[in-house]
Amino acid sequence: MEPVERAELYAGMSRELLAQKNEPLTLQRIVDLAVQVVPGCDWAGISLRSPQSPAEPAASTDEVTHRADELQELLSEGPCYDSSIESETHIIRDTRDDERWPQWSTRVADLGILSVLSVQLLGPGGELLGALNLYAGAVSAFSRDDLDEAHLFAAHAGGALGVSRQVDGLREALRSRHLIGVAQGMLIQRYDLSLDQAFAVLSRHSQDSNTKLRDVAAQIVEGGRLLDQSEGLVAAPDPV
Repeated sequence: MEPVERAELYAGMSRELLAQKNEPLTLQRIVDLAVQVVPGCDWAGISLRSPQSPAEPAASTDEVTHRADELQELLSEGPCYDSSIESETHIIRDTRDDERWPQWSTRVADLGILSVLSVQLLGPGGELLGALNLYAGAVSAFSRDDLDEAHLFAAHAGGALGVSRQVDGLREALRSRHLIGVAQGMLIQRYDLSLDQAFAVLSRHSQDSNTKLRDVAAQIVEGGRLLDQSEGLVAAPDPV
């Protein structure tokens, strides 16, 4: 591929990824594009770092790939599992002969996966988000050029994923702020409170019940249920 063609390809890909509406859609589009962009790749998956797991399966092109990613998390071994922890690239030329991750390699060989290439997904700030898992049904499917292509693709994908998370975070913050504002308004109207008093009521209930402030507001707004004095939540009495 000529340099100009490659630049146009990745520019278009970046625009497409950034246009996705949320993180799950971004993740799914990344794995779908990986098969198209990286030569030798038959299937692709993404494992993400999370509070629950260093390599949690997040997106895949098919059930076989999803199972391969699940096995890495289940067995706590595999090239993608290590990439999500160590920030290193790993490649397996033949899973039937691999000795670094014997339990996992044997099982995925039975699934028809013989070659594996795992590269890191880094966010815009260089933070390690997880790993992009590229699989193939042929032995030695990934060349040195394929490895370079995978790194270039992962750089664009990681940047897009990081932006998607930032946008999702802003959207969630706006939704939370809106919910809290509506809940304050309902308390103000029902109990004749000031804006600050209504917020204090929400905050106190959040602390006393060990519930996030947004969730307290949601209970009021979405549940159609106002806090009552019997719960010790409202300082002001009902207006007469």
